[in-house]
Amino acid sequence: MASSINIKNGLLTTKNSLHIKIPYPTFIQRPAEIKCSRALTTGQHNEQYCIDVVRKRDYEGFLCSLLFPEAVRRSALALRAFNVELAQIKDSVSQKTIGLMRMQFWKSAVEDIYRDDHSAQPISAELWRAVRKHTLTRRWMLRIISEREKDLEDKAYRNLRELEDYGENTQSSLLYLLLETLGVKNVHADHAASHIGKAQGILTCLRATPYNSSRRKVYLPMDICMLHGASQEDFIRGSRDQNVRDVIYDIASQAHVHLQHARSFSENVPHAAMPAFLQTVVLEDYLQRVRKADFDVFHPSLQKRNPMLPLQLYLRSWRKIY
Repeated sequence: MASSINIKNGLLTTKNSLHIKIPYPTFIQRPAEIKCSRALTTGQHNEQYCIDVVRKRDYEGFLCSLLFPEAVRRSALALRAFNVELAQIKDSVSQKTIGLMRMQFWKSAVEDIYRDDHSAQPISAELWRAVRKHTLTRRWMLRIISEREKDLEDKAYRNLRELEDYGENTQSSLLYLLLETLGVKNVHADHAASHIGKAQGILTCLRATPYNSSRRKVYLPMDICMLHGASQEDFIRGSRDQNVRDVIYDIASQAHVHLQHARSFSENVPHAAMPAFLQTVVLEDYLQRVRKADFDVFHPSLQKRNPMLPLQLYLRSWRKIY
């Protein structure tokens, strides 16, 4: 029988088979490499978290964000996630006190971000990254929080001006921040953003009317409701009477006026600002659909998504118009 050599404990012995154990090489990561790897993983998780929040809670804003330049897309999604997070506090808390506590958390989080610190909360971490990259203005973030905090009062707007102020302080502030991510500093772009934000605030209130009415809540401007003799109970029971339609017509008309004013600045607005203004496609789409429904805000067609919206957004982005 053929013999073979076995190496064990440094001694040579004769056996029937050859068994030589060769140890695998061991690689030891340096502490710096481990820290970098963990940071990368955390950063990816935070980014994905913001993407998921916006896609679920603000699908139209998510579509608009996809058409931002790649270099600023992540920051745009972080800002939209921040806005969504604040917007959903009102409906997600059972007591105003809890809502105020959550608003205070975000006020403190923003202040910490501008002290070059941030919490482990994913949106806060992504905001910190966006602020460092684009030198975003703190005032706009704090203004969004303050207006959302006031909105916790859960009262109807007294007049259309109050609703416009709400749109200016929330949606317009978000647009100002998005313009900063795009590197746009232009007074005409700022004026356009102001009007677009007001239009969006008005139409967001209209679009939410069926949902709010189902919860026995009505936030439409009281002065316009009184002008047409429409009571809160009319909206709560989903009335389609002419006086209710007249209320919707007047409010929608004001949003249309703001869109027209925004577009009057288009010749002087730089092309770089166009991604921030793609929301006008969404607003225009709703205005057209509510007009076809004869201003019946409870019409089932208004609760459905427009399957052509992604294509419409892409074409408007390609043409660089809003």
